[in-house]
Amino acid sequence: MRPQVIPHPSLGDKLRRAVWNAVWLLLYRPSPIPLHALRRLLLRLFGASIGAGARPYPSARIWAPWNFEMGAGSTLGPHSEIYSVARVTLGPWSVVSQRAYLCTASHDIHAPGFALTAAPIAIGRNAWVAADAFIGPGVTLADGAVAAARAVVIKDVARNTIVGGNPAVPVGECGLSDFADGSMRPGG
Repeated sequence: MRPQVIPHPSLGDKLRRAVWNAVWLLLYRPSPIPLHALRRLLLRLFGASIGAGARPYPSARIWAPWNFEMGAGSTLGPHSEIYSVARVTLGPWSVVSQRAYLCTASHDIHAPGFALTAAPIAIGRNAWVAADAFIGPGVTLADGAVAAARAVVIKDVARNTIVGGNPAVPVGECGLSDFADGSMRPGG
């Protein structure tokens, strides 16, 4: 999807982000690792769509929970970053590993004032974003796709395809989309 220019945030948007940041700092971040249910509740209170059994870790940062969706059984790993200026969707049983960065926004370097642009990110069922990987605006990782550790993914990734490198290119295939219940999901 082509990024769209984003207007400057309203005062209401800024206040909502400030309240979320306070809740993240005081309640979400210090919560013990096993208390995924508490973090699911906090995310839902701020408008996120969170499936049953989703596992958001306490050190994971979500910029705007109201633009975030976690499918059933999905995992948002430690120190991962979700810059959700536009919608970010994690499919059922998907995994976003430690220090991965999902970035829905950038700047138009050809526009005067470097206008902010954004496009949604979709991570498919049983897909895996490995450690330190970067997923750029508008990218879709199809069901069972894998972004290898430290990959820089700026284009869509086909079903059951493994990509790696900078920029990410196909390096193999896998069968992760075949496991409907997540029993063979990475990190599971």
